[in-house]
Amino acid sequence: MNHDFYIKRCLQIAKNGIGTTRPNPSVGAIIVYDDEIIGEGFTSSYGGNHAEVNAINSVENKTLLKEATIYVTLEPCSHFGKTPPCADLLIKHQLKNVVIGTVDSNSLVAGKGIERLKNAGINVIVGVLEEACREHHKRFFTVQDKKRPYIILKWAETKDGFIAPFKKDEQKPVWISNQYSQQLVHKWRSEEHAILVGANTAIADNPKLNIRSWSGENPIRIVLDRTLRIPANLHVFDQTVKTIVITEVNDESKKTKDESLQNVTSSMLSRAESIGEKSQILYEEINFTNNIAKQICDVLHKHKIQSVIIEGGALTLQTFINENLWDEARVFVGDAHFKSGVEAPDFSGKLLSEEKIMNDDLKIYKND
Repeated sequence: MNHDFYIKRCLQIAKNGIGTTRPNPSVGAIIVYDDEIIGEGFTSSYGGNHAEVNAINSVENKTLLKEATIYVTLEPCSHFGKTPPCADLLIKHQLKNVVIGTVDSNSLVAGKGIERLKNAGINVIVGVLEEACREHHKRFFTVQDKKRPYIILKWAETKDGFIAPFKKDEQKPVWISNQYSQQLVHKWRSEEHAILVGANTAIADNPKLNIRSWSGENPIRIVLDRTLRIPANLHVFDQTVKTIVITEVNDESKKTKDESLQNVTSSMLSRAESIGEKSQILYEEINFTNNIAKQICDVLHKHKIQSVIIEGGALTLQTFINENLWDEARVFVGDAHFKSGVEAPDFSGKLLSEEKIMNDDLKIYKND
């Protein structure tokens, strides 16, 4: 059997769950009988079925399972969580073969699922297209192995290397990339758990940091505001999305900020309280004098955030680069020339891909 072909299909369907399954990984599974796919599934939204369950449920004739092979991108789980262990389900249906892309590094699994399957007499093959499967599950593995979220840096720069002018007339972004690139960014936001900006960007651009040009769930907003200087009437405090403010001020200052927020968003807060909800604004305190990126990662890990896309500004992006805390950089290069302005971040990485989006160049780098 062509194991590579079937694992590639698993990876294709697994993409359908990205952004909806966390903290679980988005796994793809297909079931093959006599060289024909008879069932397939991917991980449901958190709390729902795992990929193996959905694949088995899709098979009309369950008697075929005893002679079938199931392909999965990630080792079947062997522990009870929101759902029973998938390894036990495969054993129950007496699958003949299980082909696995990569081992799960989660300490609750980490080979135990494979061992359970083998002990039940099932033939297990591990490591088919392993690199591609690990790449697909990069967010999950980063959290498991590095105890921090997967970090994506994103910015747009001009042909002459600037990401913003020094001065502008309005409190909104100066667009460098085109509308198609901007829509792609909203798709990316729907796939990541959180989005992060610094205070300068929040004040200068007043961004909404949502996915209004795409469908899906808005990411959690992370705002760096060392002295709580961001005005309470800006979009980041509109109570529509969970927002974590990372600061270094004391509790009394936070209380004052909360009061100003409540005055500005009283109608929203009243509505939230009427349906039993609390304010969407949370505060976390760090020391802004050193290891800022590391402390931010610790805060995000505390909140079980799996991935974050960092959209500026230049100082915030450079902070993560300087501390070597990033995994991927997505850089748009537009047609504009500013001649002067805020320079694009200084970094080096391995170029993974380059493509044209109308008149924009999109370059994606990996941190080596």
